[in-house]
Amino acid sequence: MVAYLEFEKPIAELQARIGELRETADAGSLDIEGEVSKLEAKSEKLLRETYAKLTPWQKTQVARHAERPHLKDYIAGFITDFMPLAGDRAFGDDQAIMGGLGRLGGRRVVVIGHEKGNDTASRIRHNFGMAKPEGYRKAIRLMQLADRFGLPVVSLIDTSGAFPGIQAEERGQAEAIARSTEQCLALGVPMIAAIVGEGGSGGAIAIAAANSVLMFEHAVYSVISPEGCASILWRTGEKAADAAEAMKITASDLLKLGVIDRIVPEPLGGAHREPKVAIATLGTAIGEELDKLSRLKPAKVREARRDKYLAIG
Repeated sequence: MVAYLEFEKPIAELQARIGELRETADAGSLDIEGEVSKLEAKSEKLLRETYAKLTPWQKTQVARHAERPHLKDYIAGFITDFMPLAGDRAFGDDQAIMGGLGRLGGRRVVVIGHEKGNDTASRIRHNFGMAKPEGYRKAIRLMQLADRFGLPVVSLIDTSGAFPGIQAEERGQAEAIARSTEQCLALGVPMIAAIVGEGGSGGAIAIAAANSVLMFEHAVYSVISPEGCASILWRTGEKAADAAEAMKITASDLLKLGVIDRIVPEPLGGAHREPKVAIATLGTAIGEELDKLSRLKPAKVREARRDKYLAIG
């Protein structure tokens, strides 16, 4: 069963009615297939209409859906021969950012990304995808490894932001984010970033300053969360929907602004409804972007990335 969001209540009610009819048919000899077919068609139509006009705040809710695919799902779906690499060789291993070596369509790549976890225990272990300095220093180490051996970098972004705790600040959170962003920009190998859920603040850009930035249709990407923005501007989180509208956090807005380069379509109703389809679609899109960049020399790769970010705004 899909967990329905608040704005999906009419769809949930239709699906509940379909379930009740099926149970009735199973308990007796009633033939309700005709009625069920009508309700299913109505439900699909309502789902299509609802997702065709999502507000930025509703897209934020979809991007945060607990059942959306996570980093481990994407790696299992389109990365073969994956070998995880851990630790920053300075302090420890932060599991909010994971990475390693693998193959994408036969091409050797280095994969880096945020992992939020999919149940209570794993979310705590991965710190809900909010990385600490050692996570970004791990990312730097993996990017340097990729540069040394001429391997393209693929990064998957899904975080509400970097961890804001005192310990992270004591270990140099801001410096680690800045160094990771700098390393992205300095790479002589192609880098493809994909915003697959939330792309929040410096915690996202630290591994997203790529040659090509892809973004799922219902993902969001912003300098601060809508709730954080609302609490600063209006002193209340209740204005989050207004903040989401004002910040231009959706894929369509960001494509117009030149912040991202390509929107990756999601299955009807979001990636969480058909994760295998969403994962396969993203894998294909990343492969196509890597094909475009594969023949560029290191100097050209850096130049193209530099020009891209200087042109924004």
